[in-house]
Amino acid sequence: MSASQNASQNTGIPFTKATACGNDFLLMEAPHASGDLAALTRRLCDRHNGVGADGVEWLFPDAGADVKVRLINADGSEAEISGNGTRCVAAEICSRENKKEVVVRTGAGLKACRLTGQQGSTFEFEADMGQPEVGGQLAIETMWVRAVGTKISMGNPHFVIFVEDFQDGWQRQAALIGTQPQFPQGTNVEYVVVRGANEIEVRLFERGVGETQSSGTGSCASAVAAIASGRVASPVTVIAPGGSQTVRWDSRVYLRGPATLICRGEFFV
Repeated sequence: MSASQNASQNTGIPFTKATACGNDFLLMEAPHASGDLAALTRRLCDRHNGVGADGVEWLFPDAGADVKVRLINADGSEAEISGNGTRCVAAEICSRENKKEVVVRTGAGLKACRLTGQQGSTFEFEADMGQPEVGGQLAIETMWVRAVGTKISMGNPHFVIFVEDFQDGWQRQAALIGTQPQFPQGTNVEYVVVRGANEIEVRLFERGVGETQSSGTGSCASAVAAIASGRVASPVTVIAPGGSQTVRWDSRVYLRGPATLICRGEFFV
């Protein structure tokens, strides 16, 4: 039997791979899958033996939105929302239908993504990310890590730390912070350098994933913490290794940035 004949007899699940500033996701229709979605997500996200991604946005039909999503991280843990992942989902819906606005039901509520431009397979949206919750400063002090940061919720937890520059080994410190008892459900950790009156640069360590090239909610949390502390003014350009996004805070937080559909394929189960 040829390899192509053997592959054709496998049970396949179709997927779309998309990226938002280097933060990559697989978009998959949940009804096509069965069994343990967490275990399947770990297989899918493996960058050597799977397709490779930071997480999977599992798509479900929803009567009150264009689509409902369940986000599972690369390690199989579940997250309330990804701002970048939500934009990737909106790009997929726009590629199928002629829509100017896509409403996505996430674990953090309904998020409306307004299409502001398109070039080929890249779609730009401004997404209404809702109202942030700004906590007070928190000091983390252990034998291995010392840090002072601000707790921010964008529907998911963040800990924002302002620094003069990015030190070697920040990833190890961020991983330790996320396991502290002050964060019983874990937390996303952002290191932020202020670059100007309306500009910050960030490094991101996401719960359930590790270091990422970008983060939508992380960009929002970083900008909100910087605005709330008087370091910058809205709107804020947030520079991450994977690219830049714009955050404006006007009672509600709005995130603007691109999402690119990379490819479509089939994963053999």
